[in-house]
Amino acid sequence: RGENLPDDTFFRNALRDTFGIPSDNVSEFIDIFLESMRSARLIDESGDRRKLMEPGEDNAVASEATNPKEPTHITTEVMTCFVMQPFDGYLGSYYETIFKPAIEKAGLQAVRADDDIFATGKIMDQVWRGIRAATVLVAELTSKNPNVFYELGLAHALEKPVVLVSSKKEDVPFDLRHIRAIFYDHHDPFWGDKLIHKIAENIRSALDNPEDAIFRIEDE
Repeated sequence: RGENLPDDTFFRNALRDTFGIPSDNVSEFIDIFLESMRSARLIDESGDRRKLMEPGEDNAVASEATNPKEPTHITTEVMTCFVMQPFDGYLGSYYETIFKPAIEKAGLQAVRADDDIFATGKIMDQVWRGIRAATVLVAELTSKNPNVFYELGLAHALEKPVVLVSSKKEDVPFDLRHIRAIFYDHHDPFWGDKLIHKIAENIRSALDNPEDAIFRIEDE
């Protein structure tokens, strides 16, 4: 109580490995747990992370979070961040648990080809339009996925600012190492939260100083 809940990945692992919740029931457990905390007015969801509250603590903020007001202003101009990542396996799950929360924390709308813009027509047409429309992009380079590198090449050709992310330094090609990359360590129990914060920070930096995140070849 009085502390933030851990990031989603660590929370799920702890429920399964430490508390013995069966993997098939973890999502249901979390839903029931959060709903119980809301009913008891013991959770504050007004910030970037959920925080458990002490009984008797002023719950005005928690009440506001569980009964949000209608937005008073809606902007028609939405900056998007296109995510380039593998779709399958554990890396594919990072869109919902890592990249989307980080992008929204930075104030942009997250977009991924198979998740948001896939429609009738060729998939690469959709990818191309998504990359062209994006204000900034995020590329998950772990595993050296060929599709990710193809999309990264398109982004670089358009001179779009890209935030590079990888769990292995060797997965970042040598000719891209002059562009600042984010490296994360799965052995750190708080790696998810740290990565979300770092990506959001680098996205904001790319918006303020796009030249630091753009791949350019100097004229000879």
